[in-house]
Amino acid sequence: MSNQIKFNEVTKRVLPILTQYVPVVDRVHGDHHPEFHEVRRLFNSLSKKIKESDTPDITFELNLLRKTTSNFEIPSDVCETFEAVYNMLKEISDAYQA
Repeated sequence: MSNQIKFNEVTKRVLPILTQYVPVVDRVHGDHHPEFHEVRRLFNSLSKKIKESDTPDITFELNLLRKTTSNFEIPSDVCETFEAVYNMLKEISDAYQA
């Protein structure tokens, strides 16, 4: 399977879920995890690029997401939905870089 096909399959599966989860996690956890406000902003940019192009250049957003999240390290005081967001973002990052 080509890298582009894998990336497309991952984004097709996780983007709709992330679109629902990211605003909720930001609202619930943003006060205690202000870095998540940046995660939301970067996700919105990344999502827009993916929807607008068959071969999006999301390197900038992924680099900043990795930096902002300490490589998608899940904080110890968050819910399963927050954890799922980081795991799905990491899955997008891994598929994009493959």
